[in-house]
Amino acid sequence: MIRTMLKSKVYYAAITDAQLYYKGSITIDEEIMLAADLKEAEKVEVLNLNNGVRLETYAIKGKKKSGVICLNGPAARLGFAGDKITILSYGLYSEVELKMHKPIYVELDGKNKIKNTHLA
Repeated sequence: MIRTMLKSKVYYAAITDAQLYYKGSITIDEEIMLAADLKEAEKVEVLNLNNGVRLETYAIKGKKKSGVICLNGPAARLGFAGDKITILSYGLYSEVELKMHKPIYVELDGKNKIKNTHLA
């Protein structure tokens, strides 16, 4: 059996910008993407803590150490600068892989700098 499981979670991220007239996605600081094991164009789920919206999109690499978290395209209508969000990614794992699987958790501070990283 293959199961869809949490691969990584970035939490307490703050939206820094929203660009409506863009092809779509979420731009994430490259340093955060590396810490969370996110690849460019990887599907992510974004949970907005301020308004309860959940959306699926894909990650775009932003400038390293910039703290950028930008909603692009239609997603820009679902959050505002300053909103706190959680970014989730998932993977498909076999029962054998699950025995060693541990999701990555990346906690950010108020300026989208990595505060803490740990495995579940």
